[in-house]
Amino acid sequence: MRPKSGFRALTTENTALVLVDHQVGTIGWAGELANQEERDQLKMWTRTIARFAKAAGMPIVLTSSLETEAQGPLLPEFQQILPQEYAARIRRTGVINAWDDPAFAAAVRATGKHNLLIGGLTTDVCLVPPALSAKEEGFNVVALVDISAATTKLGARTSLTLLNNAGIDQMVVTPMITSMLGDYKNKVSAAFFQAMGAEGVFDAYARGNLR
Repeated sequence: MRPKSGFRALTTENTALVLVDHQVGTIGWAGELANQEERDQLKMWTRTIARFAKAAGMPIVLTSSLETEAQGPLLPEFQQILPQEYAARIRRTGVINAWDDPAFAAAVRATGKHNLLIGGLTTDVCLVPPALSAKEEGFNVVALVDISAATTKLGARTSLTLLNNAGIDQMVVTPMITSMLGDYKNKVSAAFFQAMGAEGVFDAYARGNLR
């Protein structure tokens, strides 16, 4: 039997979460998003996966780009949700493809996980380049596309094409977490419901019209 690949291979035990450039200024460059409500949704999903991964004991790598410039600092909630990971974040000083920063690539390798769940604030600039580089290095990469949004709608379409052509699955937060759980009796299922509740996801579902 062939080993599983793509999102089907991911569990909380064998996967690291990698979050690239979720910064307060960079979110303003995600022109694919129609309005503040959609920007808030992206932040909601980012916080949800961060809360879940932390509670589930998954390794988490954070990186930022030029925090003192227009991009600004990482989302301030990370300091509360991911205090150790925030303190250890890789602060890049200009390298655009995060994988080209030796400290970032080393931090991802140091997780010891072959499976990477990656999100980058802008799909086309922050997510695709390191996802492709990690895939080329031999990692099994899955892209989280609801914690990412491209600079333009055309950029979003071309980004998905690039990921597909490279054999990188795309998923969104809720089905990705439930796929990793496999069974609601999984010992870390409580982390899922707690994260969803803390971020108001069930209420958001009820209101509808999510991106």
